[in-house]
Amino acid sequence: MPASFALALLLAQTPVQPPLDEASAGRFARLALDCVAKEYPNKIAHTLAGDADVKPPRELTPAFFGCYDWHSSVHGHWLLARLSRSYPKAPFTIAARGALAASLTKEKIAGEVAYLAAPGRATFERPYGLAWLLQLGTELREWDDPLARELAANLAPLERVAVERLSAWLPKLAYPIREGEHPQTAFAFGLALDWARAAKDADFERLLVSRTQALYLKDTACPLAYEPSGQDFLSPCLGEADLLRRVLPPEAFGTWLSRFLPQIPKTPSPKWLEVATVTDRSDGKLAHLDGLNLSRAWMLEGIAAGLPPKDPRLASLRGAALFHRTAGLAAVTGEHYEGGHWLGTFAVYLTTSRGLK
Repeated sequence: MPASFALALLLAQTPVQPPLDEASAGRFARLALDCVAKEYPNKIAHTLAGDADVKPPRELTPAFFGCYDWHSSVHGHWLLARLSRSYPKAPFTIAARGALAASLTKEKIAGEVAYLAAPGRATFERPYGLAWLLQLGTELREWDDPLARELAANLAPLERVAVERLSAWLPKLAYPIREGEHPQTAFAFGLALDWARAAKDADFERLLVSRTQALYLKDTACPLAYEPSGQDFLSPCLGEADLLRRVLPPEAFGTWLSRFLPQIPKTPSPKWLEVATVTDRSDGKLAHLDGLNLSRAWMLEGIAAGLPPKDPRLASLRGAALFHRTAGLAAVTGEHYEGGHWLGTFAVYLTTSRGLK
């Protein structure tokens, strides 16, 4: 066994990794602060119904026009809320709170609601962006702070739109979407389910659980060897397992996982899941693979957290998570805007264990 893997396994015996230090948190906060009000370059997914719809991003979506695209702007605001909540006295927190207050006003959120209500936008940011919108709402709801309570109330009308859109879509979704980019349903279902539980929306939770079971529970032998595709930032196989651990008790999840991912070694192995290689970080699509390493790390940690405490697969899961965590975090430099506008969110989601209880 290589010495590096032996060290990883030793460190991986502890389920929880060291907390994010304040200096790194400040660096990630700066990535979001630099982009939430940066309007250009901008990639908009915008349906035009006529000449009147030709407007700059800040007029189309007045709260979430920065960070290159709508969903990145949404989760950039989530990053600022998460770090402000976690580090209330850090030097970056004043600026982060100010950016949140400037974006999440009643008036700007009303503009977002109006944008989504226009004809031809029923599928806008479904499901990825809507799921991150709910994750932002989750963070604000759980943050015991006067500003957070004000912003949560401001955001609530847009949350309701997201829940209504997803609730109307889920019963009609005959098949899951199994890909490594934005349309993937497993990752979005996980974020939405976390929101439903935080918001105590029992109807939405029941719908998500029932559709998760209908779409995924019978799956077996996921082809993990086919991953990754060349521009993935989410793992279809691991994303599904990370969702199922949210709806199954540990013993049942362990049984399901044996059928779904029989590749996970029961004895420690250094090569069962290789870290993804990025060949050109200036290429926005190729740089997706840095995000894949980060999301794989939190999904592997989530899968481990969902298993019984003596499951023999834990060491291999945690060892692979540690390798992916190390590679992914090293790539979050902000050198290229193609990665800098979103990778900080993935780093913060991982290092603050957002998806874990």
